[in-house]
Amino acid sequence: MLRGWRMRCPNCGAGQMLRSYLKVRDTCPVCGEALHHHRADDGPAYLTILIVGHVVAPLILYIFVRYRPDPLVLAAVFSVGTVALSLYLLPRLKGVIVAIQWAKRMHGFGRVRDDG
Repeated sequence: MLRGWRMRCPNCGAGQMLRSYLKVRDTCPVCGEALHHHRADDGPAYLTILIVGHVVAPLILYIFVRYRPDPLVLAAVFSVGTVALSLYLLPRLKGVIVAIQWAKRMHGFGRVRDDG
């Protein structure tokens, strides 16, 4: 999971897992591990919303009750913070989900049996 958080190949930990912001490479450029089997779908987005919501909502309440800033200032500051935190977490959580799938041999990550 740590390799996934760092957006590295779950097999070797050296190669980049993502080739752009959220596109997973077909194979690791270092060890050649096939990564095209991943099925992250909406998991990273769901986890991002869950984490950001649980961090930002209590913080907004605390700041509003404690300091009573102007609502427009509060909305502007927390909008930027929410977007920034979401953009930071989304690719890392996608890496974690792909790494978990790789570790559990889910969705085609298992070794091919040779029934020769």
